[in-house]
Amino acid sequence: MSMEPVAHSHVQFGAPADFGKAFAIGTALNLAYVVAQIVFGILAHSLALLADAGHNFGDVLGLLLAWGATYLAKTRPTPRRTYGLGRSSILAALANAILLMVAVGGISWEAIRRFANPAEVGGKTIMVVAAVGIVLNGVTAKLFFTGRKRDLNIKGAFLHMAADAAVSAGVVIAGMIIFLAGWRWIDPIASLTINVVIVWGTWGLLRESLAMALDLVPANVDPGAVREYLEEQSGVSAVHDLHIWPLSTTRTALTVHLEMPNGGGDDEFLHSLCEHLHDQFGIEHSTVQIEQNADACSLSPDRNA
Repeated sequence: MSMEPVAHSHVQFGAPADFGKAFAIGTALNLAYVVAQIVFGILAHSLALLADAGHNFGDVLGLLLAWGATYLAKTRPTPRRTYGLGRSSILAALANAILLMVAVGGISWEAIRRFANPAEVGGKTIMVVAAVGIVLNGVTAKLFFTGRKRDLNIKGAFLHMAADAAVSAGVVIAGMIIFLAGWRWIDPIASLTINVVIVWGTWGLLRESLAMALDLVPANVDPGAVREYLEEQSGVSAVHDLHIWPLSTTRTALTVHLEMPNGGGDDEFLHSLCEHLHDQFGIEHSTVQIEQNADACSLSPDRNA
């Protein structure tokens, strides 16, 4: 690249590993289990099973979201969609979180109502169905075990499924108490406990997806550390108009103006800069504007002072 006041560099890194088969198997298993939980939850009059079905349906949506995100990460930009369709995964995450919160509200209302009028609950049915859930969630978690350290979406899917196995174990315990002791009030308590777990996990998803939709800096990126790194580069006298935002749930972009009055900013400098931003901060798409004369930039803080 010749020495020019403005420079652009984008380093394309490898696409995420293909876990399409794992997502397909995991989604099919968990969707079938959700249907079984709803059917047997209604037959057994168990809110605990219905609450866990709502939880697992949210995880099916989460699997589909992660699956879609890995696909969208590989789609190429177009003249109209200059960043591709990766941002749709953020909207899907936000919709997922809102739907889960609505479902929790409905189940909690019914659970509270049942304290005054507890229904007959089939404890044995609850135990059997929840025990199946432990197996299915465990198998699904194992599908994502090998990729959990390389891809945040894969890690999220693994943690979700592992947590679901633990929740199903709690439902088994509730069913056992109902079966052995006949304490029907355990069922609404178990459903409310599961709802607490759902809200605990969903609140982070809601907050993070809303932040991404509003173009806040992703939680895994420290903007202060990024600015400090850029200011430490040889030949850089000032850094301004640093913007960091999510392109999708897995990809992050950056634009910045670097003042280099003594020259610099060639291909080697830009390539090294973008590689470090990717490796150290997880930023995949970096656009850098080099300025030899700060007064030439209409966005310069000095010019707008």
